[in-house]
Amino acid sequence: MIKDLEAKSDEISQHTKYTCSFCEKTKMKRKAVGIWHCGSCMKTVAGGIWTYNTTSAVTVKSAIRRLKELKDQ
Repeated sequence: MIKDLEAKSDEISQHTKYTCSFCEKTKMKRKAVGIWHCGSCMKTVAGGIWTYNTTSAVTVKSAIRRLKELKDQ
């Protein structure tokens, strides 16, 4: 039963449209495992298996942004 709920949760998250980090529109869709395509700006990027952004990717992006801000000061 729990595996069924986890599978349903994964399926829902992989079919959800996400916000594109390039054009800021909600057009990012999953094309294949880890491949995401924006229907608006036509960018194709690698991401997570079921979600566009993984938690580790978000952590790395925020660390890079923070380091760039420190460098500019």
